[in-house]
Amino acid sequence: MEERFIENFKNGFPFLKVVSAATPSRGITVLTEEQQQQAVARYDAFKGKCVKFVPASGAASRMFKDLFEAREILSNGGELPKDSKVAKFIAQIADYPFYNEEMSTLSAAEILDYVVADRGYDYGNRPKGQILFHKYEDEIRTAFEEHLVEGALYARSEDGSVNIHFTVSPAHQAGFEKILEQTREKYEKRYGVRYNISFSVQDPSTDIIAVNEDNTPFLLANGKPLYRPGGHGALLKNLDAIDGDVIFLKNIDNVVYQDYLDQTILWKKVLAGKLIELREKIFRYLELLTDLVEKGAQDDSLYREVVAFLKDELSIELPQTSDADKYQILVDKLNRPIRVCGMVKNEGEPGGGPYIIEENDGASSLQILEGAQLDMNNPHVVKCVKEASHFNPVDVVCSTKNFKGEKFDLPKYVDPQTGFISSKSYEGRTLKAQELPGLWNGSMSNWNTLFVEVPLITFNPVKTVFDLMRAEHRAK
Repeated sequence: MEERFIENFKNGFPFLKVVSAATPSRGITVLTEEQQQQAVARYDAFKGKCVKFVPASGAASRMFKDLFEAREILSNGGELPKDSKVAKFIAQIADYPFYNEEMSTLSAAEILDYVVADRGYDYGNRPKGQILFHKYEDEIRTAFEEHLVEGALYARSEDGSVNIHFTVSPAHQAGFEKILEQTREKYEKRYGVRYNISFSVQDPSTDIIAVNEDNTPFLLANGKPLYRPGGHGALLKNLDAIDGDVIFLKNIDNVVYQDYLDQTILWKKVLAGKLIELREKIFRYLELLTDLVEKGAQDDSLYREVVAFLKDELSIELPQTSDADKYQILVDKLNRPIRVCGMVKNEGEPGGGPYIIEENDGASSLQILEGAQLDMNNPHVVKCVKEASHFNPVDVVCSTKNFKGEKFDLPKYVDPQTGFISSKSYEGRTLKAQELPGLWNGSMSNWNTLFVEVPLITFNPVKTVFDLMRAEHRAK
């Protein structure tokens, strides 16, 4: 295993063959209001098991990066520029959801210390899910609690249960369990549901060896090699363990104040309804095609219909194939996990983008690509990037069972050639780090994909503490 990762460091990962950006004219579905309502109705009538999958292991240290830097300046006797973000933060501290009366007596330096260090909240050393995000009249909710509320409003199964799975770091699992213990009964009574909440941690076996700039193993002071977490792609194992018919995937920090939640609920149901519709079509085709393959029969009309479906709905164009295996090729293309991904018009927010690429077998497919996977020295790729109109907000609804009701083995559908290599440092020494194919990038490379345009209001991540002052995180 280590040898494979070392080879990746030496050789790098190949750029993907970009055909075009996925846009509303090709690759992104834009739904009419009637189609939205039909999708919602289809999901509301669904009788299967729903699960909400929330990656929640991310530390909040980057969220408070500016506060740490300002704290250092003040501790060394310096002053903050009056127009700086941190100066404004201190002036507005009473408006933040984590403000308390004790903070009213503190100096600027003490306020920063209280927020990020163990004098008070110690937020600089806690995960985002445990940060107080939203202040209501009678309660203050963490990001974790907002996902409990969301789950009750759009991910409730037929039996009244709300199944939510959080991936957390081992050091912080007890903290999440404590919040759940303190709030479960309140939200169950409020929304008339029963929560089934589970946790898992990133498997240490997915950690990847780090290397020096010459690609030799990076050794610690004790002579042992340094291993680093493999990025969010390592969570594929956690996702693979989930048993559900419809799985919602959304990051822990992408939540809104409840006054703005109606659009989130609507579009989650729309995406789920489109997933159910797409899955029903694919399953019907698979039943017909596998029957033909088993009998050694042919149906040219069905073949043309499926080829058109692949092209028109999934942007999959097939290469020329021999008549002998053309039906089996259709089965292989269709019999895969399915995902429907919300895509937002690009208005300057960060995020990877939707593209159409050419696979190794010559077929095209829809993929979510990051900048590192794009060859910006290739004029065609540069042109495609300029034409890109949407970005990926990580708003995914998944189906991980086949047409016989059996769970797919998700690691089989990963493209191992879509990892990432980046430059990092450890104790002042430069190193090269490698990440596994991203969870919604290369880890889902061989899934069947549908992109659907969703409104920007459904994407409200809290990347910095200052984002909590955005309208979407405060009462109307």
